[in-house]
Amino acid sequence: MDVVFVSGWLILQASYPVFEGDNVDLRCQGKEDNEIIDRIYYKDKKKLDEYENKECFTLSSVSTDNGEYYCSASRKIVWALYKWTEHSNHLRIQVQELFSPPKLTARPSEPIEGRPVALKCETWLPPQRSHIQLQFCFFRGSQALGAGWSRSPELQIPTMWSEDSGSYWCEAQTISSMIRKQSLPSQIHVQRIPVSDVNLEVRAPGGQVIEGEDLVLVCSVAKGTGTITFSWHREGRVSLGRKTERSLRAELPVLAVKESDAGRYYCTADNVHGPILSKWIAVIVRVPVSRPVLTLWTPRAQGVVGDVVELHCEAQRGSPPILYRFYHEDVILGNNSAPSGGRVSFNLSLTAEHSGNYSCEADNGLRAQRSHQVTLNVTVPVSHPVLTIRAPSAQAVVGDVVELHCEVQRGSPPILYWFYYEDVILGNSSAPSGGGASFSLTAEHSGNYYCEASNDLETQRSEAVAVNIIVPSRNTAGVVGGLLSILGLAAAAVLLYYFRTQRKSGGIVTGTPGYRPNESSESSLSRPSGTGPQELELVYRNENPEDSNLLYSQILIIQQAKGNSANSSRLRQEDKVGMVSWLSFSSAGPLLYFGTYCLCFYPGTPSHLFRVEEGTPRGLPRAGRQ
Repeated sequence: MDVVFVSGWLILQASYPVFEGDNVDLRCQGKEDNEIIDRIYYKDKKKLDEYENKECFTLSSVSTDNGEYYCSASRKIVWALYKWTEHSNHLRIQVQELFSPPKLTARPSEPIEGRPVALKCETWLPPQRSHIQLQFCFFRGSQALGAGWSRSPELQIPTMWSEDSGSYWCEAQTISSMIRKQSLPSQIHVQRIPVSDVNLEVRAPGGQVIEGEDLVLVCSVAKGTGTITFSWHREGRVSLGRKTERSLRAELPVLAVKESDAGRYYCTADNVHGPILSKWIAVIVRVPVSRPVLTLWTPRAQGVVGDVVELHCEAQRGSPPILYRFYHEDVILGNNSAPSGGRVSFNLSLTAEHSGNYSCEADNGLRAQRSHQVTLNVTVPVSHPVLTIRAPSAQAVVGDVVELHCEVQRGSPPILYWFYYEDVILGNSSAPSGGGASFSLTAEHSGNYYCEASNDLETQRSEAVAVNIIVPSRNTAGVVGGLLSILGLAAAAVLLYYFRTQRKSGGIVTGTPGYRPNESSESSLSRPSGTGPQELELVYRNENPEDSNLLYSQILIIQQAKGNSANSSRLRQEDKVGMVSWLSFSSAGPLLYFGTYCLCFYPGTPSHLFRVEEGTPRGLPRAGRQ
């Protein structure tokens, strides 16, 4: 604050120095303030009513528009009857510039298109006001650049384009925005570089253009600035696409490429100086294989073991070379290649194991495709059948039910079996699922039996099997006698003698354990009448045992008693001795049972007689004496 000395009674005082935007305090003061009744302020001789009777008032944010100020005051004189008016000195406030108008500079002053440029807004604050903060804003034409107002006096533009050429200017202002100043406009011209070295590149997944997949055509330039217009062309067509970008490269996607998209391509680039062409590039579209078709060729209507079957596999579409693989139930059989495409064949000599599902696979390195499955049923001709005879015992007897069983080891079902007796058809039986078949008949005739097997491919006949059917006589004594004569007449005599002595002593058991002769057997015995001496008579009768492997005979010993009739009746009851014998063929040799005694015959050894205890199962004696 500078003090100005004046000779007047009333003075007007103001602070100094004053800069733009400052607040200026004006004070109207007299030599004797207590005598001042009222105060009036003036600016450029105009009364400022709002500040009347104030000792001091403030001019807010003054500008360079300077004015002339003074004041007046009324004073009361005690000895006078009226008021006296005093006027102050005239004061012109000198407002200094807070900062000069800014200046805009660009580095570089002539930027190249596509490159950055730095703008700077320059101004200075006086030392007395160096603490004041300023903020800046840059403009091109009427459009603010960047983020708007900023405390930084610089603005970095990363890329300048030719269309960015024009008039640039900046503004600076205080934080309160009371003081704002603008720079002079500056013309900036952005230079453009023509395009050069145009190149076309084909990009595809895996490096190959495959039908059905996407393709990208990339057009690029080595040099060139600004907005570049790229266009793509294929031989025979005007244009595939067009793009305008501020870049040295552009891409054109081709979706779902077709085989017809193959050909020669080129692209052009232009940034106002005229289009520049790239070199031609050939695009080859590779086609993945289609699903192949498998066909089977056999010499006959159906595959037969030993036949050679041809497997043909072909894919209708696909870029060569194509590799074909052949499968049987997912097991690879072999492969074959088609260097120029088309179909291939694979030969297979059929065995019984080759029945099942067949497929083939085509692969050209782009994709592998498997055909639908084709089923092949390999028919196996029947092998030589084998006939077996199943009888109730080792020796078939007339009336037995005999089972003829015919079976082949190999052959595809269904198999039909025919059964023959001396070239006479007995009957047939079918095996729908393979295996053997049986035919039952009642044994009547001895002779040769055989069978045939057929499955519509081949008919095979078995070897003949000779069957001897035994015809039993009415009196089995001849059979027993024959056996006794064969096995040893001496043993039979001893046995007969032993029976006689046991009968006289009462030691013969009438019947085998668990067996009771039926009434018909007993009633059918011949019983001579009379009182004279009676001869010992053996009566034989055939029975049917439960075990089909045993031949039974009932043997009754009848002796006529001597003496009176009463004694004869008693003796006849005593002399009637019922015994059962049966012949069993086992590993031990034939066994001939007579009641509780067994005569055992072993081939090449002497005969043995055993006594069988009560309850012993039929077949072999459990204990006894020899």
